[in-house]
Amino acid sequence: MKAGIMQPYFFPYLGYFQLIHAVDRFILFDDVQYIRHGWINRNRILKPAEGNQYIVLPIAEHNRDTKIKDIVAKDGNDWKDKIIRQTEHYKKRAPHYAAVQDLLQRCFDLTDTNVTRLNGYYLKLVCDYIGIDFKIEISSEMNYDYTGVNDAGEWALRISEQIGATTYINPPGGVDLFDPAKFRNSNIELQFIHPQLTPYSQKRDTFEAGMSIIDVLMFNAPDIVQAMLKDYTLS
Repeated sequence: MKAGIMQPYFFPYLGYFQLIHAVDRFILFDDVQYIRHGWINRNRILKPAEGNQYIVLPIAEHNRDTKIKDIVAKDGNDWKDKIIRQTEHYKKRAPHYAAVQDLLQRCFDLTDTNVTRLNGYYLKLVCDYIGIDFKIEISSEMNYDYTGVNDAGEWALRISEQIGATTYINPPGGVDLFDPAKFRNSNIELQFIHPQLTPYSQKRDTFEAGMSIIDVLMFNAPDIVQAMLKDYTLS
């Protein structure tokens, strides 16, 4: 069984969904400290003319050592309305604008404020829209035993052991965090996924790479996105 473990990102880029597609179980990892300026509560879409802009899920005040599982959104729906407005410019050029706006509205119907659960729900709806399997599994709700975890690379190892994974797949950015020998000692193969993010038409002169899945869906039908999900290598 292949496992992937990632923090719960907010409408993440295509590579995140490639990892979901590559594994049998995908765990949303929220048992560690929330770090500002990451991808837990923000991502990027196109600006109306050139460049890109952030879409943001504003979070309530919290202590610096607060774990992701305890991060909550600010009260109110103003941020949801703002994101809808930020995406309205796509109507002029994106062929799947109406379908994606409907998807966003369904996402924003959820009234929960816990950021992990919100992001898990958004991931689920996006995966349903694309047509790929995804089950929301949240680490803080699964009572994992982290005894003996001494460094950042061992969280995934301990979870993989406890769910019976035979392979653990991680994005390439984590190569230096993991000790392959530790995984081998637990009879788990360690692999890294390398997304091949082929440019697609954004109906403008300069392609903006690494945008939120929202941008990908605006310009590509679900069957095309399914094909994109397979465009990666493993090492």
